[in-house]
Amino acid sequence: MNITVLLFGIATDLIGSSSLEVTLPINCSVSHFKELLVKQHTELKSMSSFAVAINESYAKDDIIIKENSIIAIIPPVSGG
Repeated sequence: MNITVLLFGIATDLIGSSSLEVTLPINCSVSHFKELLVKQHTELKSMSSFAVAINESYAKDDIIIKENSIIAIIPPVSGG
């Protein structure tokens, strides 16, 4: 299935784009998606971690991604 992935913060800088189209297997979990994404885009390895949101809600690693979902990659942020 094809999924739109939106990138924010440092992830945008690392990839050089604010969005990606990725193909995922059916019944792909968030944790499996993270592994696939880092394998396909090794430049993301330089981020210590990142959160995943599906359709504007944070998603835990065991959530199954459904077709036509929009995924956002949210890198760690710090503030002051």
